[in-house]
Amino acid sequence: MTAHPPLILNVDDNDGARYAKTRILHSAGFKVIEAANGTDALAMVREDNPALVLLDVKLPDINGIEVCRRIKADPDTNCVLVLQTSAALTGRADKIRGLEGGADNYLAAPIESDELIANVNALLRMRQTQDALREGEERFRQLTDNIEDVFWMFSAPDGVLAYVSPAYATIWGRSVDTLKRHHASWLEVVHPDDRARLAGRWAILATQPHYDEEFRLMLPDGAMRWVRDRVFAVRNARGEVYRVARITSDISARKEMEALLRAADANKNQFLATLAHELRNPLSPIRNAATLLGVGGENAGGRHAHAREVILRQVDHLAHLVDDLLDVARISEGKIVLRREEVNLGAVIEQALETAGPLIGARAHKLEVRQPDCQVWVAGDPVRLAQSMGNLLHNAAKFTPKGGEITLAVTLHGENVHISVHDNGIGIAEDNLPRIFGMFAQAAVPPDRAPEGLGIGLSLVSRLLEMHGGQLRAESPGIGMGSTFTVELPVLRTTGNECAVGSAQEQGGAAAGLRVLLVDDNVDAMEMMGFLLAEMGHETWTTSDASQIETLALAHRPQVIVLDIGLPGADGYQLARMIKSNPQLAHIRLVAHTGYGSPEDRRRAQEAGFDAHLVKPAELEDLEKALRG
Repeated sequence: MTAHPPLILNVDDNDGARYAKTRILHSAGFKVIEAANGTDALAMVREDNPALVLLDVKLPDINGIEVCRRIKADPDTNCVLVLQTSAALTGRADKIRGLEGGADNYLAAPIESDELIANVNALLRMRQTQDALREGEERFRQLTDNIEDVFWMFSAPDGVLAYVSPAYATIWGRSVDTLKRHHASWLEVVHPDDRARLAGRWAILATQPHYDEEFRLMLPDGAMRWVRDRVFAVRNARGEVYRVARITSDISARKEMEALLRAADANKNQFLATLAHELRNPLSPIRNAATLLGVGGENAGGRHAHAREVILRQVDHLAHLVDDLLDVARISEGKIVLRREEVNLGAVIEQALETAGPLIGARAHKLEVRQPDCQVWVAGDPVRLAQSMGNLLHNAAKFTPKGGEITLAVTLHGENVHISVHDNGIGIAEDNLPRIFGMFAQAAVPPDRAPEGLGIGLSLVSRLLEMHGGQLRAESPGIGMGSTFTVELPVLRTTGNECAVGSAQEQGGAAAGLRVLLVDDNVDAMEMMGFLLAEMGHETWTTSDASQIETLALAHRPQVIVLDIGLPGADGYQLARMIKSNPQLAHIRLVAHTGYGSPEDRRRAQEAGFDAHLVKPAELEDLEKALRG
C-alpha cells in the first residue's frame, strides 16, 4: 500500500456488522471512517471525500439506494465509488435496483472477508485506470486546444467528425459549431480548383486512410490561405482502422516565401542575362574603335579623335554599371557612408537634370519642371541625392516612348518636401507595384527601346533615400497610363521668397498655374469658370458626367477638383469620399461648389473630405483662395 492508504467510509446501522467490516478493511491496510445512517453518510462524503463508500441498503433514515443516487447525482461527489451491501437472501431484482441507482458493484451477505477485500481492490484499480484515462484526455485536450494547427478525429469508415480543435475557426474562418452541425462543411471553404481532389481523397478514406496534401482555402473575407493536410490511420488492438487522425497546418508563409524565392531566382537569372548584355554592349564599340585607331590614311586624325570619344563614353558607361553594383553591395553590407551637409535642393535638381538631360533630349521628350520660389534645404549627401533624382529622371525617359511628357514637381507638405517625377510612359501593372523596389526587378521597356539597365536603380534609390530619413513611393494607374515616383524628404529650412508650406504651389508663387478639373452639370457656368481660370493662368479640364471623374483625374493628374455637390443622379458627398478613398487620387485638393452655404452644409462637406467650400456665385478672390488653400 501507499504511504497514504485510500479512505473508505463504512455505512451500516448494525453496530456488529459495521465493526466486522471495519476490522476486515483495517487489516487490509485501508483507512476507515464510519457512519450509522444515510444523513451522516452524505455529510461525511462531502466533507471527507472518501475513495469508496461501503454502503448498506437498509438504513434507519434514508434508503441506501437513495443515498447512492444522491452521491452520484452531486457533481462534487459523483466520482466517489459506491460498493452496495445488503442482508442475506437478497433477490436478483434488489441487485438490479442497486446497480441502476448508481452503485459501482453489489455484494449480498454473508460477505466473506477475502471477497470484500477483492471487490474493494478491484473497484479502486478501476478508479485508478479511469483517473489515468481522464488525466490523459485532459492533457490531450489542453495540447490540441493550444496548438496552432487544426487537429481532427473522424470515425472510420463513415468519416463522421468526433473531435476538432479550436484552431479550426482561425484557419478555416468558420465556427466550430457550424462544422459540428454539418461535418462536411469544411470542404466548402477549399478552393474550387482543389475541392474535387480533396473530395476524391475522402471518398476512398475507407480503403486508403492516409494522405499528405497541400491545397488552398478561400476564406469568407475573400483572402486565400495555403494549408498542408495530413491524415493518419488509428488502429485498435486487432489492427483494425477504427478512426483517422488529421492535422492541418497553415503554410501560407512558406508558400509566400517559396514564391519570393522563385521570383528572386528568376530576377537573378534575368539580371545575369542583362548584365552579360550590358557588358557586351560597350565592348563591341570599344573593340571597333580600337581597331579604327590602328588604321591610317586620309582623315585618320578625325577618325582617331572620334574613336577616342567612343572609347571614353563606353568606358564611362561601364564604370557607371560597376558603381551601381558596388553601391548596392555597400548598402547591403552597411558600409556606405553619407557625407551629410546642408543641401540646397534646387542645386540637386539642377545636377540631376544635367545628368538625365542628354537621354531626355535624345528621346525627344517634353520636360516640365516646377519648383517653389523659395530655396528648400535638406540634410544629406548632395552627390547621392543628385544620383537618386537623376536615376528617377533617367528611368522616366527610358520607359516613355519617344516624344513623351515628363514632369518634375517640387512641393512642400508640412515638414517634408515632395519631389515627384511623372511620365506618360508604359506604366506599371498593379501586381508589380509592391515589388518594383526589389533587387534586380525590371519592368518591360517600350517597343522602340532595347532592354537596358541592371534592375538595381530603383532599389538603390529607395535605400539611399531611406538612409536620408526619407522614402520613395511609386504610383501608376496601370499599363500604358504612365507612372509617378515621389521622393519624400524632411525639410531642414527654407530661405528666400515666402513658401506656402503644405500647399501645392509651384514655380511662380501665387501666379503659378494649377491643373484644375471642373465638374458641374451647368455647362455654361462650368465653361465660364474654365475661361476665367485659364485667364488666371490655370490649366483646366471639364466634365458634367460624374462617372468620368476618376478617368479624367487619373489621365490628367489635376491638383484641384472643383465639384458641384448637386449633380443629377449623383451624390457629391459620396463622390468626394470615393475620390479620397482612392490612393492615387487622395492627395488631390477637393473644392465643393454649391448653392447651399449653411453651417450644416459646410460641416457635411468637411466630413465627406472636401478641403474647401464655395457658395455659388463665388467671388474671384474666394475662388483663388479655395484653389490654393
